[in-house]
Amino acid sequence: MPKRFILRAGAIVAASALVVIGAASTASAHVTVSSPDAKPGGYAKLVFRVPTESDNTSTTKLVVSLPKDHPFAHVGAQVKDGWKVEKKEEKLPAEVKVGDVTLTKAITTVTWTATAAGIPPNDFDEFSLSVGKLPEGVDALSFPADQTYSDGEVVKWADVAKDGAEAEHPAPTLKLAAAVTPVAASTDSSDTVARWLGGGGLLVGLLGLASGLRPRRTAVQ
Repeated sequence: MPKRFILRAGAIVAASALVVIGAASTASAHVTVSSPDAKPGGYAKLVFRVPTESDNTSTTKLVVSLPKDHPFAHVGAQVKDGWKVEKKEEKLPAEVKVGDVTLTKAITTVTWTATAAGIPPNDFDEFSLSVGKLPEGVDALSFPADQTYSDGEVVKWADVAKDGAEAEHPAPTLKLAAAVTPVAASTDSSDTVARWLGGGGLLVGLLGLASGLRPRRTAVQ
Protein backbone atom coordinates (compact mmCIF):
# COMPACT_ATOMS: atom_id res chain seq x y z
CA MET A 1 0.00 0.00 0.00
CA PRO A 2 1.56 3.37 -1.01
CA LYS A 3 2.90 5.34 1.95
CA ARG A 4 1.01 8.50 0.97
CA PHE A 5 -2.33 6.66 1.29
CA ILE A 6 -1.44 5.47 4.81
CA LEU A 7 -0.50 8.98 5.90
CA ARG A 8 -3.66 10.39 4.35
CA ALA A 9 -5.81 7.79 6.13
CA GLY A 10 -4.22 8.56 9.49
CA ALA A 11 -4.78 12.30 9.07
CA ILE A 12 -8.42 11.88 8.13
CA VAL A 13 -9.24 9.59 11.07
CA ALA A 14 -7.39 11.79 13.57
CA ALA A 15 -9.09 14.96 12.37
CA SER A 16 -12.52 13.33 12.45
CA ALA A 17 -11.97 12.02 15.98
CA LEU A 18 -10.93 15.47 17.17
CA VAL A 19 -14.13 16.95 15.74
CA VAL A 20 -16.28 14.45 17.64
CA ILE A 21 -14.38 14.64 20.93
CA GLY A 22 -13.98 18.40 20.89
CA ALA A 23 -17.61 19.12 20.04
CA ALA A 24 -18.97 16.72 22.65
CA SER A 25 -16.70 17.87 25.48
CA THR A 26 -17.40 21.56 24.83
CA ALA A 27 -21.14 21.04 24.85
CA SER A 28 -21.33 18.71 27.84
CA ALA A 29 -19.09 20.64 30.25
CA HIS A 30 -21.88 22.86 31.57
CA VAL A 31 -24.31 22.35 34.45
CA THR A 32 -27.54 21.39 32.69
CA VAL A 33 -31.12 20.44 33.51
CA SER A 34 -33.34 17.91 31.74
CA SER A 35 -36.56 16.07 32.43
CA PRO A 36 -38.00 12.72 31.36
CA ASP A 37 -41.62 13.76 31.88
CA ALA A 38 -42.04 17.56 31.96
CA LYS A 39 -45.09 19.08 30.30
CA PRO A 40 -47.06 22.30 30.90
CA GLY A 41 -49.58 21.99 33.70
CA GLY A 42 -48.12 18.77 35.08
CA TYR A 43 -45.60 17.50 37.61
CA ALA A 44 -42.06 16.66 36.58
CA LYS A 45 -38.74 15.23 37.64
CA LEU A 46 -35.91 17.69 37.01
CA VAL A 47 -32.40 16.26 36.70
CA PHE A 48 -29.41 18.57 37.15
CA ARG A 49 -26.20 17.18 35.68
CA VAL A 50 -23.12 18.65 37.40
CA PRO A 51 -19.60 18.02 36.01
CA THR A 52 -16.47 18.92 37.95
CA GLU A 53 -14.40 20.90 35.46
CA SER A 54 -11.13 20.63 37.36
CA ASP A 55 -8.10 18.37 37.47
CA ASN A 56 -7.40 18.81 41.18
CA THR A 57 -10.49 20.08 43.04
CA SER A 58 -13.92 18.58 43.79
CA THR A 59 -17.43 19.98 43.66
CA THR A 60 -18.65 20.36 47.24
CA LYS A 61 -21.85 22.38 46.91
CA LEU A 62 -24.67 23.06 44.46
CA VAL A 63 -27.30 25.77 44.89
CA VAL A 64 -30.21 25.71 42.41
CA SER A 65 -32.52 28.73 42.16
CA LEU A 66 -36.14 28.09 41.21
CA PRO A 67 -38.16 30.58 39.13
CA LYS A 68 -39.96 33.14 41.30
CA ASP A 69 -42.15 34.35 38.45
CA HIS A 70 -43.46 30.81 37.98
CA PRO A 71 -43.19 29.27 41.49
CA PHE A 72 -43.94 25.63 42.23
CA ALA A 73 -46.60 24.57 44.71
CA HIS A 74 -44.64 21.38 45.36
CA VAL A 75 -40.85 20.90 45.50
CA GLY A 76 -39.36 17.57 46.58
CA ALA A 77 -35.56 17.22 46.69
CA GLN A 78 -33.57 14.04 46.10
CA VAL A 79 -31.86 12.67 49.21
CA LYS A 80 -28.33 11.52 48.31
CA ASP A 81 -25.75 9.64 50.36
CA GLY A 82 -22.84 11.94 51.14
CA TRP A 83 -24.89 15.11 50.64
CA LYS A 84 -27.03 17.30 52.89
CA VAL A 85 -30.01 18.92 51.20
CA GLU A 86 -31.79 22.11 52.26
CA LYS A 87 -34.79 23.93 50.80
CA LYS A 88 -35.27 27.66 51.34
CA GLU A 89 -38.76 29.16 51.31
CA GLU A 90 -39.40 32.86 50.69
CA LYS A 91 -42.38 35.17 50.59
CA LEU A 92 -43.35 36.03 47.04
CA PRO A 93 -43.59 39.68 45.88
CA ALA A 94 -47.22 39.03 44.92
CA GLU A 95 -49.71 36.18 45.09
CA VAL A 96 -49.40 33.63 42.30
CA LYS A 97 -52.12 31.17 41.34
CA VAL A 98 -50.78 27.71 40.49
CA GLY A 99 -53.61 25.45 39.39
CA ASP A 100 -56.18 25.51 42.20
CA VAL A 101 -53.64 26.86 44.71
CA THR A 102 -52.80 30.49 45.43
CA LEU A 103 -49.23 30.88 46.63
CA THR A 104 -47.96 33.67 48.86
CA LYS A 105 -44.63 31.93 49.50
CA ALA A 106 -42.65 29.21 47.74
CA ILE A 107 -39.40 27.27 47.70
CA THR A 108 -36.89 29.49 45.88
CA THR A 109 -33.59 27.64 46.32
CA VAL A 110 -32.45 24.07 46.91
CA THR A 111 -28.91 23.45 48.19
CA TRP A 112 -26.92 20.23 48.21
CA THR A 113 -23.76 20.33 50.38
CA ALA A 114 -21.24 17.50 50.40
CA THR A 115 -20.68 15.78 53.74
CA ALA A 116 -17.96 13.57 52.26
CA ALA A 117 -15.71 13.91 49.20
CA GLY A 118 -18.19 15.54 46.84
CA ILE A 119 -17.82 15.14 43.06
CA PRO A 120 -14.19 14.20 42.24
CA PRO A 121 -12.12 16.00 39.58
CA ASN A 122 -13.25 15.36 36.00
CA ASP A 123 -16.28 13.34 37.18
CA PHE A 124 -19.96 14.26 37.37
CA ASP A 125 -23.07 13.58 39.42
CA GLU A 126 -26.81 14.20 39.08
CA PHE A 127 -29.24 15.88 41.48
CA SER A 128 -33.01 15.57 41.11
CA LEU A 129 -36.10 17.54 42.08
CA SER A 130 -39.77 16.63 41.89
CA VAL A 131 -41.74 19.80 41.12
CA GLY A 132 -45.19 20.91 40.10
CA LYS A 133 -47.25 22.16 38.66
CA LEU A 134 -45.32 23.45 35.69
CA PRO A 135 -46.68 26.69 34.20
CA GLU A 136 -48.69 26.71 30.99
CA GLY A 137 -48.04 29.08 28.14
CA VAL A 138 -44.31 29.15 28.91
CA ASP A 139 -41.67 27.91 26.47
CA ALA A 140 -38.80 27.49 28.93
CA LEU A 141 -37.80 27.81 32.59
CA SER A 142 -34.35 28.88 33.80
CA PHE A 143 -32.67 27.52 36.93
CA PRO A 144 -29.53 29.56 37.73
CA ALA A 145 -27.07 27.48 39.75
CA ASP A 146 -23.99 28.15 41.90
CA GLN A 147 -21.32 25.42 41.87
CA THR A 148 -18.74 25.56 44.69
CA TYR A 149 -15.37 23.82 44.49
CA SER A 150 -13.25 22.48 47.34
CA ASP A 151 -10.75 25.36 46.94
CA GLY A 152 -13.53 27.91 47.51
CA GLU A 153 -14.09 28.88 43.87
CA VAL A 154 -17.75 29.51 42.99
CA VAL A 155 -18.94 29.23 39.39
CA LYS A 156 -22.26 30.96 38.75
CA TRP A 157 -24.21 29.28 35.97
CA ALA A 158 -26.55 32.20 35.31
CA ASP A 159 -25.57 33.78 31.97
CA VAL A 160 -28.09 34.38 29.20
CA ALA A 161 -27.04 33.99 25.57
CA LYS A 162 -27.02 37.26 23.58
CA ASP A 163 -27.10 37.88 19.83
CA GLY A 164 -27.07 34.15 19.16
CA ALA A 165 -23.69 33.64 20.84
CA GLU A 166 -23.30 30.90 23.44
CA ALA A 167 -22.97 32.21 26.99
CA GLU A 168 -19.79 31.35 28.88
CA HIS A 169 -21.69 30.06 31.92
CA PRO A 170 -25.26 29.51 30.67
CA ALA A 171 -28.06 29.11 33.18
CA PRO A 172 -29.55 25.59 33.14
CA THR A 173 -32.73 25.97 31.11
CA LEU A 174 -35.58 23.51 30.67
CA LYS A 175 -37.43 23.72 27.38
CA LEU A 176 -41.06 22.75 27.82
CA ALA A 177 -42.69 20.61 25.17
CA ALA A 178 -46.17 21.28 23.88
CA ALA A 179 -48.97 20.02 26.09
CA VAL A 180 -49.60 17.08 23.75
CA THR A 181 -45.97 15.93 23.95
CA PRO A 182 -45.09 14.04 27.15
CA VAL A 183 -41.32 14.47 27.08
CA ALA A 184 -39.49 17.78 27.51
CA ALA A 185 -36.33 18.42 25.56
CA SER A 186 -32.97 18.45 27.35
CA THR A 187 -31.64 21.96 28.00
CA ASP A 188 -28.35 21.18 26.45
CA SER A 189 -29.59 21.08 22.85
CA SER A 190 -26.14 22.26 21.82
CA ASP A 191 -24.85 18.89 23.05
CA THR A 192 -27.12 17.04 20.61
CA VAL A 193 -26.23 19.37 17.73
CA ALA A 194 -22.53 19.05 18.47
CA ARG A 195 -22.71 15.27 18.49
CA TRP A 196 -24.60 15.22 15.16
CA LEU A 197 -22.08 17.59 13.61
CA GLY A 198 -19.21 15.56 15.02
CA GLY A 199 -20.72 12.33 13.73
CA GLY A 200 -21.22 13.93 10.32
CA GLY A 201 -17.57 14.99 10.27
CA LEU A 202 -16.48 11.45 11.12
CA LEU A 203 -18.68 9.99 8.36
CA VAL A 204 -17.28 12.40 5.77
CA GLY A 205 -13.77 11.54 6.93
CA LEU A 206 -14.39 7.82 6.62
CA LEU A 207 -15.90 8.26 3.14
CA GLY A 208 -12.83 10.23 2.15
CA LEU A 209 -10.64 7.49 3.58
CA ALA A 210 -12.44 4.83 1.56
CA SER A 211 -12.09 6.90 -1.60
CA GLY A 212 -8.40 7.56 -0.95
CA LEU A 213 -7.60 3.89 -0.36
CA ARG A 214 -9.47 2.68 -3.46
CA PRO A 215 -6.95 1.24 -5.97
CA ARG A 216 -6.42 3.51 -8.94
CA ARG A 217 -6.86 1.99 -12.38
CA THR A 218 -3.83 2.10 -14.65
CA ALA A 219 -4.61 3.51 -18.06
CA VAL A 220 -4.20 1.02 -20.88
CA GLN A 221 -1.66 2.20 -23.44
